[in-house]
Parts: sequence; structure tokens; C-alpha cells
Amino acid sequence: MRKLTVGDIADHRAYERERDEFRTRIIEMKRRRRIALGDLLSIVFENTDTMRWQVQEMARAERMLTDDAIAEEVRTYNDLIPDANELSGTLFIELTDDEKLREWLPKLVNIQHAVRFDLADGSRVDAVPDDEERLTRDDVAATVHYLKFPFSARQQELLAAGPTRVVVEHPDYRAVAELTEAQRAELARDFSE
Repeated sequence: MRKLTVGDIADHRAYERERDEFRTRIIEMKRRRRIALGDLLSIVFENTDTMRWQVQEMARAERMLTDDAIAEEVRTYNDLIPDANELSGTLFIELTDDEKLREWLPKLVNIQHAVRFDLADGSRVDAVPDDEERLTRDDVAATVHYLKFPFSARQQELLAAGPTRVVVEHPDYRAVAELTEAQRAELARDFSE
């Protein structure tokens, strides 16, 4: 999948002109790319467009005006764009209540190692955590984790054909999401971009 360049990031005035339409498109795209994993977790599968949105919004919020500042954001977010033969997802612990956070974050330590795809032939594609050293503590889970999923050519075909499940199998939390045909098609496109 194509990585971002500084040239992909519109300046402030140009971005303001396109922002409403771009925002609507990204919201719809993320709706198709978000998989609920039980009541506590969700994963959004990232691509070049979702990461361009993130950089544009950061540049807008931080009033970044120099190519150097934007280049740093591009470098950071390019790590979340999948490389060839992989999917890239942002795993969210969807808790906002302080009491629930205190209850669940200690229980969900190492949740980033408990996510996988189960494919029709019985094979699985395990998550490979990215930026783990920054996001991991021994006593509580981070609320956001960046995951990569390396697929073989055969596993890519199986994902597209289905059935496919995203599974969380952690000692304190289990969830299974059966992907719809539309979700499988959306994710399978990432392998050809």
C-alpha cells in the first residue's frame, strides 16, 4: 500500500475547502473498516486514506505550517499504513468510565497479543504488535494498540472468499466477530493497493 508523502498533505486553506467532504468519506470508510469485538474492544483497519485524515487533522489542530513539521507527522503515521501482504489495525479499548477503566485495564494486560484472524481452512493470522515498547506497562493495558497482521498469498485469498472471523482470546476477555462479505471485500482490497 502506498505510503504518504508531504505532498499528499494539503495546506490549511486547501484542506478547509475539502474537509467536510473528506470527513464524510472517511467516516463512512471507517464505519466499514471498524470491527466490534464484544462490548469492550474494537479494531479499525487503517489504510493510506485513514492515515492522511489523521495527519491532516493533526496539522490543522496543531497549526503546522512547515514541511518539516508535517514530514514528522507523515513519518509517524506511515508506520500505521500496512506494508505489502499485511493488514494494519488500531485496537481500541472502548471504555470512558473511570471505574470501568480501573477495573479492566489491569485485566487486559497483553491484549495486543490475543487478537487474530481465523480463516476458512483453519489457519490463523496472529496480531504482531507495533510500537509495543511505548504502549506497554506491566500492570495496565494501554487503551490503544497498533497491530499488524501478516498474510500469506493463500490467506489473502481465504480472507476474500470467507468465512473469516476476528478473534480475541485473552484469559480475561474473549470475543469473536464474523466478518460480513462487505467487510471482507473492504479489507481484501488493502492487499492490492
